[in-house]
Amino acid sequence: MSESPTSKDAATGAAKPQEATAGFLNTDWNPRGLPEGAATSNVVLRTQDGAATGGALYRPATATDTVVCIMHPREFMACHYLVPDIVEAGYAAWSQWPRSVGNDLRLEHEFALYDVAAGMEFLRKAGFKRIVLLGNSGGSGLYSLYAQQASLAPADRIKKTPGGRATKLDQLAMVEPDGMVFLAPHPGQGALLMQCIDPSVIDESDPLSVDASLDPFDEANGFGDAKTGARYGAEFVRRYRQGQHERVQRLDAMAHALIERRMQARGRAKEGGSAADRRLGAHTPIMQVWRTNADLRCYDLSLDPSDRKYGTLWGGDPFASNYGSVGFARLCSPESWLSTWSGISSNALLAKSAPAIRQPTLLVEYTGDQACFPSIIRDIFSAIGASEKRHERVRGDHHGRALAAGEEPGRYVAGRIVQEWLRQHFPG
Repeated sequence: MSESPTSKDAATGAAKPQEATAGFLNTDWNPRGLPEGAATSNVVLRTQDGAATGGALYRPATATDTVVCIMHPREFMACHYLVPDIVEAGYAAWSQWPRSVGNDLRLEHEFALYDVAAGMEFLRKAGFKRIVLLGNSGGSGLYSLYAQQASLAPADRIKKTPGGRATKLDQLAMVEPDGMVFLAPHPGQGALLMQCIDPSVIDESDPLSVDASLDPFDEANGFGDAKTGARYGAEFVRRYRQGQHERVQRLDAMAHALIERRMQARGRAKEGGSAADRRLGAHTPIMQVWRTNADLRCYDLSLDPSDRKYGTLWGGDPFASNYGSVGFARLCSPESWLSTWSGISSNALLAKSAPAIRQPTLLVEYTGDQACFPSIIRDIFSAIGASEKRHERVRGDHHGRALAAGEEPGRYVAGRIVQEWLRQHFPG
C-alpha cells in the first residue's frame, strides 16, 4: 500500500530495551547481543578501480532475500548499533568499511561510489534480491549520491570530480537499491561544514587570526557560556552565514589553484621539463583547515530549537571544539576538499541527490542532535523524491544515546521503528 509522507513523534517513555538489545551495555554495541542462531562472516572485496574494501555480513537464523547495508565514507561501521535490530527482525545486515577507514585525507565521494558498488555487486551474487541502504550521519550523503548515480543512464553520470579527475562512472556497474533509510542524516559533509565553519578566520595560515566583527565567541556579538547561553541577533546571524559562504569560496579557490599549479607542472614535465617540474607535478599539497566547528545553533539554543544540549559533537567547550586538533576537514587534499567538504562544489549534498530517490524511504531524526537540526531535517525530507516516505522523530542525541538519566536510549526506539518499516515494505 502506498504511504503518504508523514512526520510524527515516536513514543518513548521508560520501557526497558527489547530482548534483541539485551546484549547492550549502556550505549555500546555488544556482538553477543545478536539473536541466537545468527551467523557472521567477514568479506574482503576488490573494487572495479582496484581498491580494497570489505564488510561484515550478518545473517539471521532463517533465510532471507533482503539485506540492509550500513556504510560511512570514512568510518568503521561493523559494530553499528542497529545491526542486532535488523537481524532480530529477520533481515540480513551488511556493514561495509571504506577503502580508507578513519581517513578522509584523500576522500573523493565519486570514487567512494566504487566501494559501495563492490558491496552491492557482492550482495546480489550472494543471492539477495532486495537491498536497502541505511545512511547514518555521513553515510547519508554517500548513499544518497550512490542512489542518484545508479538511477541514471551510464552516460549521464558525473564525468569529473570537482577537482577535475575523470570518474569513469559510465563504466561502473551500479546495482540500484530497493529502499532507503536515513538515520540522523546531515545534508552532506560539505553542507554540514558550511553551517559550522568559523568565518572569522582572517588568514588561513594563522589559525588564531580573528575578525572580531564575526567572532562567534565574542560577548559583543551575543556569545554566552553554558550557564547563560548565547543570544545572537538576526543581523549577526545573517552576516555570519554570508561570511561562512565566502570562506568556503576562498578555500575552493585555494584548492583549485593548488590543483592547477600541480597539473601545469605535470604538463611541463611531460614535455621534457625540469626536475623541479617533475617534483612539483608529483607533489600533492595538504590543506590544513582550522576552526571548522562553530555553528551558532550549538550555543544559541533558541536558533532552530530542539532537545539538544549546549555544545557540539566534539564537546561542551566551544574553544576546544573549534580550535582543537580534531575537527571536520582538518586535513585534506585539494581534491578531497572540493569533493567532500565544500558546501559549494561537492556532489555529495542531499539537496542535489535526494530528489532522485524514488525508493520507499524512512527518515529517523533524533531530537537532541547537535549536528542535524530540525529545519535541516525538514529540508532533507522535503527534498526526497519518493512518494512513499516517512519521517519519525525520536528523543536522543546524534548517536541515539539517552538525553536524560533513566531514559530509554533513542537508538532502541529507532531500532523498533526500522524493524516495523522493514516488515511493512519488505515482508518476508
